[in-house]
This record gives sequence, C-alpha cells and structure tokens, in this order.
Amino acid sequence: MLMKILLLCTGNSCRSQMAQGILQSFDEHMEVRSAGTDPANKVNPRAVEVLKEIGIDISGNKPKSVDIYLKDDWDYVITVCDEANEICPYFPGKVKHRVHMGISDPSFLKGDNDFIMKEFRRTRDEIKMELVQFYETYLKN
Repeated sequence: MLMKILLLCTGNSCRSQMAQGILQSFDEHMEVRSAGTDPANKVNPRAVEVLKEIGIDISGNKPKSVDIYLKDDWDYVITVCDEANEICPYFPGKVKHRVHMGISDPSFLKGDNDFIMKEFRRTRDEIKMELVQFYETYLKN
C-alpha cells in the first residue's frame, strides 16, 4: 500500500520543502508532497543549498497551494510551524492522522550569511531528527 503524506506550512518555501525532500529520501515508495496556505513565489535558495549538502536535491520544487490537495485522501498530514510565531494551517481534507512538528522558520532571521546558514543547517538537522523518529515509529515496517 502506498503511504501518502502531506507536509504543510504557510509559505511552502522552506521547512515543508526541506521536510518533503528529507522524508522522501527515506523511502521512494511513499508519496510525499508539501504545500502552504499562502505559498511563496519560490523555494528559499538556502533551503535548497543545505539539503544539497546532505545529498538531497529540491532545486526543481515549487511552492504550491494546499488547495490543490484538498480532495485527496492522506494517511498523514504533518504541520511544520512554529506555534510561537504563526498559527498552523488547518487542513480540512480527508486525513487518517494529523501530526504537528514545531519547527522554527529560519527564513526571516537577520544577521550575516554565516549565522543564517548555520541556522538553516540547524533547522534541517532538527527536521531530519523529527522525521527519522516519525518514520521509525509510524512508517517503517
């Protein structure tokens, strides 16, 4: 049975895109998608860069609106918002399981490039750690 997973955030330009790339890398037989309630114009180039550092290419990804997935059935919808700063989007579609991962968004940080890239790497590693735990607990046979 094909496992269908949707990763959801607001802009679909950073955290949900990184999470999609990471989770898909665990198992090519899963259908992993990402979307946002207010999609950005493009995927954050720093998100693309830090994933490339670990061998995952999301350079061809584009932010998408959650609206295109509302009629689909999903095994899991995972929100990746930082609740302190944003309200996590609600997904009204058909979902068997909902999971929340509170991940802060490095996209709006101020500082020099070294600091910002360090924070993007920290976010990537946090997402990967959360997704490894999720995969091992719920998906791995």
